[in-house]
Amino acid sequence: MPPALPRHWWIGLIALAGGAALRLWFIHAYPEVQGDPLIYGSIAKNWMLHGIYGTTTSGALLPTLIRLPGYPLFLVLCFKFFGIEHYHAVMYAQTAIDLGTCLLIAAIAGRLWNEKAGWWALWLATLCPFTANYAATPLTETLELFTIALGVYGLLRFLGAPQWRWALLQAFAWSYAALLRPDGALLAVALCPAMVWYGRKRWGAVRMLRFAAIAGLLSILPFVPWTIRNWRTFHVIQPLAPRYATDPGEDTLPGFNRWTKTVCVDLTCTWEVYWNANSDLIKLETLPSRAFDTPAQYAQTRQLLEDYNRTTTLSPELDDRFGQLAAERVHADPLRYYIELPLARVADMWLRPRTELLWIELRWWEYSHHYSETEFAAAYAGLNLLYLLLALWGLRRWPRLSGAIVVFILLRCTLLATIEAPEPRYTLECFPMLIALAGVGLAPRRKTAPSGGRSASRELPSE
Repeated sequence: MPPALPRHWWIGLIALAGGAALRLWFIHAYPEVQGDPLIYGSIAKNWMLHGIYGTTTSGALLPTLIRLPGYPLFLVLCFKFFGIEHYHAVMYAQTAIDLGTCLLIAAIAGRLWNEKAGWWALWLATLCPFTANYAATPLTETLELFTIALGVYGLLRFLGAPQWRWALLQAFAWSYAALLRPDGALLAVALCPAMVWYGRKRWGAVRMLRFAAIAGLLSILPFVPWTIRNWRTFHVIQPLAPRYATDPGEDTLPGFNRWTKTVCVDLTCTWEVYWNANSDLIKLETLPSRAFDTPAQYAQTRQLLEDYNRTTTLSPELDDRFGQLAAERVHADPLRYYIELPLARVADMWLRPRTELLWIELRWWEYSHHYSETEFAAAYAGLNLLYLLLALWGLRRWPRLSGAIVVFILLRCTLLATIEAPEPRYTLECFPMLIALAGVGLAPRRKTAPSGGRSASRELPSE
């Protein structure tokens, strides 16, 4: 604890204890180990036991590049210490990491504004159920949130005192964020220029450019061996991971994916349509009304789904037919395809109740079928909206780094507008910044602006 705050240490402990209890409760009540967690686990186990970065499919061990090595590496470390496929141990490790993220968020808010903002941010972070829930599932989100908070914290420390340790900390955060998920590269895209922009007046543009260039170069280095491995194994240049998580030679289903983009705007459609491709039935009655513009199009879609449901396999011929239908729909209403639906998908990812990991009905709004779950989902949506409004309230004060934060969020929204299958967790990566801004919004107006150096460190509730 900073020497200026010894009398407040117990407040931080209470907040952390509450956060730990919340995450442990999620692990007990809603552990989630299926789908993507098992893919990551399979890669980690094969990498650890056989030295092959691959998955086991139908008894065969095959190399893969569908997932970046950041999270499998974390799982390998957990398996070495706690036992192979001991996923509850992974969840406990993620709980500790997530609490570390909460401390970083508090430190960020303290440096952005003042001590009170840091304490508010600490409570908001530890008790946020949306981020806490992901500690209970072996997915990249918990580590991704940590790297984002670490990158912002490192930038604030760097701007206060441009030292190599803070530049290297940022390079690590940028690199590992991208090693976890391809979209993690947006952290470097937003924060690397911010080093120069915010530090140029105080420390000189040339000096800042040198720091930013070297940090950026170092953050790219881990992708060199990954790219070489992919070239030697698959003969493709793939420095990140494929957009559709497919290995070379696998069909990316361009026709079906484009048709999906003319239909889906929410998680329900993603679940019932997109994820069922090549695995399960796609039922006509589950499609939203926007899937048909004319009676002829309704009949065409019904016939397409009937043909698909006979085998639940998207053959090249069927995929072409989906592509033709999509082309007709795009031509008939390009504004809807290029503007309205992308905006609707982004809005859904921000505002939808974040119940995807809870045992809540997918169609939670059908009140007559499940009263209590609809009411709970509405309350969850209200809580999510409250976090967003508090962040906007803090942003209106325009604390330090506000421009970089806005750029990061806009870049992420732009990327999310291009995807076919929206999921609310894709906006979760913005929450470390949003919670810090919410802390700023709840804090009283500061008397003096923190410098980011020695004086500002006395305002931190935690580092």
